[in-house]
Amino acid sequence: MEKRKTTRRIHVGKVPVGGGAPIAVQSMTNTDTRNVEGTCEQIGRLSDAGCEIVRLAVPDFEAAAALGEIKARVQVPLVADIHFDHRLALAALENGADALRINPGNIGGRRAVAKVTGAAKEAGAPIRIGVNAGSLEKRILKKYGHPCAEAMVESAMEHVKLFEDLGFEQTKISLKSSNVVSTIKAYEMLSEKVDYPLHVGVTEAGTLVSGTVKSAIGIGYLLARGIGDTIRVSLTRDPREEVKVAYEILRALDLRHRGPEIISCPTCGRTEIDLFQLVETVEKALCGVAASPKVAIMGCVVNGPGEAKEADIGIAGGRGQGILFKKGKVVRKVAENQLAEVLIDEVKRLVETGR
Repeated sequence: MEKRKTTRRIHVGKVPVGGGAPIAVQSMTNTDTRNVEGTCEQIGRLSDAGCEIVRLAVPDFEAAAALGEIKARVQVPLVADIHFDHRLALAALENGADALRINPGNIGGRRAVAKVTGAAKEAGAPIRIGVNAGSLEKRILKKYGHPCAEAMVESAMEHVKLFEDLGFEQTKISLKSSNVVSTIKAYEMLSEKVDYPLHVGVTEAGTLVSGTVKSAIGIGYLLARGIGDTIRVSLTRDPREEVKVAYEILRALDLRHRGPEIISCPTCGRTEIDLFQLVETVEKALCGVAASPKVAIMGCVVNGPGEAKEADIGIAGGRGQGILFKKGKVVRKVAENQLAEVLIDEVKRLVETGR
């Protein structure tokens, strides 16, 4: 792990980003923002999962107006995602958006950007310059021939300069591509040029499996290099899964810990209990737990006892039963049909009482 790069600090609502603050976890609603009830419900579920900043699409003025109603009903900071019409950014700020995300390739010319930065400065709202490989300016694409890392960095730097010329510096930047290697290269290049906080992610990463792999490699590599102040995992999935994967990436790098860490074996011919069902049941039951005890669920007598002993709570199962470990000590034997219930109860007791 390399030392984390020191960046400027901004605030999205009450959430600090950059300047050594904990790496913030973001996601985006996939509801129609104009559906206030449904959007608020999803934001609530995201917040319960640990999401600290939520982005919403604002495709029209009706959605901008709905943002005001949503803002009044939720606690988590809201970022308005704006494309094509700078007036939507102004409307979103008027309706209480805590921050904006604009795409420099489609938001308009200098006059439009000046209006947005002026309103954002007055509102105390930061702006993310969100460069996306799929929507680069035609002029830059023509220069490079394709949406490469160099093209994304050039686009970002042009807009950083424009923001600075306009006297606006409450900025964070993202450079996203569905290509992991290109994404990594772009962030490495940009990190050498600016000290603004960076929002890191691999865009349009894909389904749960492929998207998790691409995000873990891209985001994880950059974080290990000390690059990144806030992250969003992009998955074609319920956005709560994005939050879960984000925290697992942070946990793997020992940067942040949220929720129980479940260690379980991949199973083999020695497994003598229904480990798949056991792990699924326990994980589902503990998904709302914010504390982060280490929970081992092992299916055989080879590695199971050793792994279970190293966990805060552990089960080593075999032949229709399992041995319950707590803090490295054997507690008792438990029948297989009681393993899930006992393990869940023990973890919750540990979280509540410390014992």
